[in-house]
Amino acid sequence: MTTTDGLTVDGAGGLLAGRYRLRSRLGAGAMGVVWLAQDERLDRPVAVKQLWPGPAQSAEARQRVMREGRIAARLRHPHAVIVHDVAEHNGQPVLVMEYVPSRSLATVIAEQGPLAPAAVARIGVQAASALAAAHVAGIVHRDVKPGNLLVGEDGAVKIADFGISRATGDVALTQAGVVAGTPAYLAPEIARGQEPAPDSDVFSLGATLYAAVEGEPPFGEDENSIALLHRVAAGEVTPPRQAGPLTPVLMAMLRPDPVQRPGTVQVVTALQAVADGQPVPPRALNAARARTQPVITPSSPTVPVKPVGGTRMDNRPVGATPVRKRRRFLLPAAGALLAIVAVVVLVLQMSPDPPAPAQAATPPTAIDPAVLTRTVSEYYALLPDRPDNAWTHLGPRMQAQGLDAYRTRWSGITALTVAAAPAAVGDNTVTVGISYTFADGRVVTEPHQLGLIPSAPSPLIDSDTVLSSETSTPPPPPPSPTPATTAENKPGGDDKDEDKKDKDDRPGPGPGHGHGHGHGRGDRD
Repeated sequence: MTTTDGLTVDGAGGLLAGRYRLRSRLGAGAMGVVWLAQDERLDRPVAVKQLWPGPAQSAEARQRVMREGRIAARLRHPHAVIVHDVAEHNGQPVLVMEYVPSRSLATVIAEQGPLAPAAVARIGVQAASALAAAHVAGIVHRDVKPGNLLVGEDGAVKIADFGISRATGDVALTQAGVVAGTPAYLAPEIARGQEPAPDSDVFSLGATLYAAVEGEPPFGEDENSIALLHRVAAGEVTPPRQAGPLTPVLMAMLRPDPVQRPGTVQVVTALQAVADGQPVPPRALNAARARTQPVITPSSPTVPVKPVGGTRMDNRPVGATPVRKRRRFLLPAAGALLAIVAVVVLVLQMSPDPPAPAQAATPPTAIDPAVLTRTVSEYYALLPDRPDNAWTHLGPRMQAQGLDAYRTRWSGITALTVAAAPAAVGDNTVTVGISYTFADGRVVTEPHQLGLIPSAPSPLIDSDTVLSSETSTPPPPPPSPTPATTAENKPGGDDKDEDKKDKDDRPGPGPGHGHGHGHGRGDRD
């Protein structure tokens, strides 16, 4: 048994949920302890997160861990720690996760000091790609920080601990007035009491990468959490001094206004350019144009939250908008004067320069054609037998369908043949011909056009368009001969009758080509 601050949990050698044998302790946090364990049923190492017992956690903490398991289990991405199981032991939930031999980025920074900009960019590309997939699935991490980025010996990065994340539509479990997350890496809007959103994760990742290249987070570190939150809420970030080509990317991610930050897919593009030693495309630093806002319907009414002091800088409920009182004592003459001044200012602002000509869109960062075709070949080599492995080659748009739906689509296909080898036909675009064999014998041949996005260690397939489709159905097999129709049992049978029978039994032409395989056109796996 292990005791920490009066809280007791099972010790090394213990068996959890009748299956997971604890080996050694990997770390501990506010909610529990993480163990390296052996799954005795599947004979593999796993990481097990065991909740601290005690009245402070009680039912709320148990719900939070179960929620963590439900949320994280939705996400399957090569740069996110996989959740295998949520079990129960002695009335407490335990979270069973993929074991990743690694060190946290926080440990790397502590041992090595500030990292080179290109190395930080490579870390950021992997983390941003995982966040992009999470955001497509409606998941906000809420606590991106160096301690939650695991770095393997080969440089591979995985984001861990979605434990205080909240899926869109799920019920928030944090108590009123409690900000979930590490203050030094919070986005300014969170410090001011607003709801976490994908934009908040972009800021926190930017703060994490800032700390990796500078040696400290953008707002510094202060044992006084309230003082630190005040600085975070102000949102004034000092430009990094050691980031070099990474500087404009970090400053775009750390913009105080969340609407002005780039999206995670743009961040992937920008960081990949830095990692490759290429100029950052200007469009990758622009504000994300498409944003998903929560919709409030009569069936999901808002719940009032009592404003409290402390962690909420504006001392009002989450999502509340301050009401400004209208002043009606402005005289008509003063109003007219203000209108005239406004018109004059507008004319002065518009007159000096003619309208700027429309600029052509900056093309995306091009991936080497050999890398593109190799990625596509590796992807189809895994299908149809290993859809879970093929899933990790997909980008956030393709993964939006969900892993279960993806598995279902491939379960009805018995064989796959690459009919036309992958060919790069444009920037980050590949065409390939595929023939599928279905369980009923149908063979469907389709040319596909795939769009890929930069990622590490290899690009991800983020769109799949079927250009055309052709189905061939094998003819039905001839009927088996029976004693009533064989020549030797047929009275008066002769060679002429036998020839006639052969002609009668010969199958006619099979059905023509069609599109009956049911996949349709457009983006698909």
